[in-house]
Amino acid sequence: MYDIIIIGAGPAGISAAVYGKSRGKRVLVLEKRQVGGLIGTVSTVTHYTAVAQGESGNTFAERMKEQALKAGVEIRYETVIETKLTGEIKKVVTNKESYESKTLILANGGSGRMLDIPGESLKGVRLNALKDGMDYKGKNVYVIGGADGAVKEALYLADIAAKVMIVCVEEELACIQEFRDKVVTHENIEIMPHSSLTAIYGSEAVEALEFTDNKTGKKQIVKDSECGVFVYAGIVPNTQMYTELRLDGGYIPVDDSMQTKIPGVFAAGDIRVKKVRQVATAVADGAIAGIQAAAKGEERL
Repeated sequence: MYDIIIIGAGPAGISAAVYGKSRGKRVLVLEKRQVGGLIGTVSTVTHYTAVAQGESGNTFAERMKEQALKAGVEIRYETVIETKLTGEIKKVVTNKESYESKTLILANGGSGRMLDIPGESLKGVRLNALKDGMDYKGKNVYVIGGADGAVKEALYLADIAAKVMIVCVEEELACIQEFRDKVVTHENIEIMPHSSLTAIYGSEAVEALEFTDNKTGKKQIVKDSECGVFVYAGIVPNTQMYTELRLDGGYIPVDDSMQTKIPGVFAAGDIRVKKVRQVATAVADGAIAGIQAAAKGEERL
């Protein structure tokens, strides 16, 4: 029996765990892959207060993990397959074990949105800039998406690749001004506006790409057998298993204490209804959820 179980070890989950543990609670974090969540996969962590210059998602995640373990937080790498949220005692079933707790914090964020196009599973598609970027040194890469996350990775890849093509559905980049200003300083970055990647061709790896102009419907085929495709088309909240909760656009509504409509169940980070999804807001969500879950657990004694 735990006081608090947290599903997800991204910034929200780790923040919640550290704050919950500081209140003297027995805390368990369940994580499917590795500490860090989506932020652990980015090339650079930007704008977070006092972040180290040039901090990668990987090093940021490692420091998060170290902090949690030093605080005495228990982390288990298991896949959650079922939850029971209602009732005094919450239950979580994983692919390895079954757990119970007085309170539960849902902080398992989101997953990268699929394009749902032919060839998306070919080798060289849905790459990670930090992990795979050097494999495309001197080659062409295509970044799918024009928002902050996509353009930030495009800027990182511009120092590696021969050419970076940013493909965005909007008329112009939808990122912050800082990133727009940096894009124009790179001669090897090009923008393909109001366009979508609609098909990828090849036997095992990418051989050609099909782009569609969203204004005219005109298609063009680009043959580029050595290119890499980096997809940043937004995220989908990982809420499919939480059938006991009412969702809003796939996200979980919470109150000011991060508590859902079910007493003792909290949600924090990208998984909840919110306007701003940044590391800073995820950490804040986690802090509130961890403190409030600890207090709620004491009420239920």
